Amino acid sequence: MKNLSQRLLSIDAFRAITMLTMIFVNDVSGVSNIPVWIEHTKAAEDGMGFADTVFPAFLFIVGLSIPFAIGKRIAKQESFIKTEVHILTRSLALIVMGFFHVNLEGYNSEAAILPYAIWEILITAGFFLIWMDYKKKQYLLQGLGIALLLAMAALYKGEGGQWMRPSWWGILGIIGWAYLVSATVFLLVKGKFPALLVLLGVFLAINFAKHSGVLSLDIPVIGDASSIALIMAGVVISCIPKKSIPLLLGVGVAAIAIGLIVRPYTEGISKIRSTPSWVLICAGISTVVFAFMIWLVDIKGKMNWFSFIKPAGTSTLTCYLIPYLLYAVMMLVHFHYPELLKSGIGGILRSIAVAFVVIWIAGRMEKVNVRLKI
Repeated sequence: MKNLSQRLLSIDAFRAITMLTMIFVNDVSGVSNIPVWIEHTKAAEDGMGFADTVFPAFLFIVGLSIPFAIGKRIAKQESFIKTEVHILTRSLALIVMGFFHVNLEGYNSEAAILPYAIWEILITAGFFLIWMDYKKKQYLLQGLGIALLLAMAALYKGEGGQWMRPSWWGILGIIGWAYLVSATVFLLVKGKFPALLVLLGVFLAINFAKHSGVLSLDIPVIGDASSIALIMAGVVISCIPKKSIPLLLGVGVAAIAIGLIVRPYTEGISKIRSTPSWVLICAGISTVVFAFMIWLVDIKGKMNWFSFIKPAGTSTLTCYLIPYLLYAVMMLVHFHYPELLKSGIGGILRSIAVAFVVIWIAGRMEKVNVRLKI
């Protein structure tokens, strides 16, 4: 149990850094005249920017946590059905939130009863009411949250008067579906390392086949398996003993190298198209970073270096949702940044500041037991 808690410290630190960068890249996307390498690479282009590495790192970290979370349940000999219900419940929460978020993109304030910002605030309030980390059962508040989401769904009006639909599943929804598959297969093979390696190979093969033209069939839930492969990469890496830092570094560098080698044959590097090169390169980068975090946090004991962003690792979902409230309130009060903070270095510094403010808010909320848990 001691080794488990030590390993989780490095995962929490890695998660906190990733959440910090995710808030930053989401905010900086609204800033003009910034270096190209910071931004997402366009869909038609062959390449990747810093922003293209953040989401895959988060998927990788989801995988890092699975052997500990699901492994504990297997070790306790919890029934398959009970554990799978836990997995389904967590997945459903992420899928529902992602579904509502993706429909923000097509919200038509002119046709709908509620303004965009109000609808955004109310669905976020619904998320908190349903998935708050209550210290005791709060069925009334959870029921109120469910009723609120149903009401918001009923009042929704999209472009052309359309109702809510999954044009894509949003960031949280993608994580939810990929977690559902990854955690379920981990449970089915009871965390046996050889089986996990085979499963990682299968999902990578599906991704390769989809992007090399070998496979044209659309596989329900799995899709091109890119997100699942990233999570499964995290699962496999998490099962390697933490003292094997040279091995982790070697695996990370090898993944990056293979990603570059297959680049010409599998539609290049692209986050938006989720190509194999992007999957392998990002998995490799995440592995190298995780090896460094193990050395720094677990071996050298420097977790205190990350105390100022700790809430991003312990209240991660709360951190992710706070910007939705922040931007909605800014919209309601017609707040606009001065020109200095909309462009160039001023805008970049603004986005860095926003990321730290969001984490600070999450930390204050955590102190009064207001945080989401799924």
